[in-house]
Amino acid sequence: MVTNKLLEMLNETISKEMQVSIQYMWQHVLWRSPKHYAIKEEFRKIAIEEMGHAEKTAERLFYLGEEPTTKPAPISLGGNLKEMLENNSNAEKKTIEFNKRIIKQAQTNNDVTTAFIFQEILDEEEEHHDTFQSLLEADDSI
Repeated sequence: MVTNKLLEMLNETISKEMQVSIQYMWQHVLWRSPKHYAIKEEFRKIAIEEMGHAEKTAERLFYLGEEPTTKPAPISLGGNLKEMLENNSNAEKKTIEFNKRIIKQAQTNNDVTTAFIFQEILDEEEEHHDTFQSLLEADDSI
C-alpha cells in the first residue's frame, strides 16, 4: 500500500524537478560568453532531462491517485557562471539524497515500480551532478 508520505515525496520531487528545469533553461538563455558556449548548451540539455523527470514522476503520482503539483520550488539562477554551477551542483546533490529516500520509502511500501523509476532518475541525477562538478573544477576562471 502506498502511503501519504510517499505521495507527498513524489509531489515534492515534481516541484523540485520543475524548479531546476526552469532554472537551467533560463541559465541557458541568459548565459553569454564565447568562452563558455558549451556550458550554455549543457544547461539546455540537462533542463530538458529534468522536465522529463517531472513528467515521469507526475505520471506515476497520477496513476497512484494523487494530483501532481504545478508549483515549482524557488528558482536560483546565480549572478555569474560560477554561482550558476554551484547552485546547480548543490541542487543535484540534494536531489540525489532525496531520491535515495524515495527509493527506500517506495521499497517500504512494496512499490517496486516507483523504486525502479527513481533508480533510473537517480542515475541521471548523478550524471548531472558530475557534469556541474566537473565544470566547476575544470576552469579556475569561472
